[in-house]
Amino acid sequence: MSAPLNTELKIAPVAITHSCFTEKFGIPRQPLLADASRASIELLPPFNDPDAVSGLEQHSHLWLTWQFHQVAGQWSPKVRPPRLGGNKKLGVFATRSPFRPNNIGLSVVRLIEVRLHPKVELIVAGADLLDATPILDIKPYIPYADSVPSATSALAEQSPALVSVHIPDPILRRAREYRDALGTDLPQLIQQVLGQDPKPAYQQPDPERVYGMKLCSFNLQWRYREGGIEVVAMDQLTSEVAG
Repeated sequence: MSAPLNTELKIAPVAITHSCFTEKFGIPRQPLLADASRASIELLPPFNDPDAVSGLEQHSHLWLTWQFHQVAGQWSPKVRPPRLGGNKKLGVFATRSPFRPNNIGLSVVRLIEVRLHPKVELIVAGADLLDATPILDIKPYIPYADSVPSATSALAEQSPALVSVHIPDPILRRAREYRDALGTDLPQLIQQVLGQDPKPAYQQPDPERVYGMKLCSFNLQWRYREGGIEVVAMDQLTSEVAG
């Protein structure tokens, strides 16, 4: 007779995310689509022991297991994936929807640096993670085992086509002057994030509407124009708004 299934799991976050994305709107829908994005994965006590990350620098990429900490509402057997424009339902286990029986996510990120002082943190690129996302586990990405060149996906065979992004010279100059502790290339980040077309897939572009998102320490605003996106403003956020 098999042992009874233990349905109670106790999982403690091992790290917390400090990300350039402080709100859900605008975050790339998959990891590595915006490699210019930067995040710090700060290990929490008692896991913030330098010994815990010894040898991690030998790997170029990492698996992060994390929690959708701002997902509200109950899970459903069928969901409307953005890839299908929100107009078609699929089984929740056939999608990467955040509305899951257990609100757990999985991302591959590129490891830039392992920092041990003044705190134990991993600087990563390409993270599709909201600021303050709890990290449940960290594992090295192993190419021979984790990469499957023959894998197929009829739903998402390749990444969506990029949208053309125009950044006017005054805004571009200001973006080039931006500096942070993670080494973010802000002009490239703007190009990559907006190039993914952040608006919901079911919405038609409205040339009269101004869209906006918080990115790094700015309120980035743009309009849709014929042939792509044009950035119209990049205003510094106050500390209260940024937080």
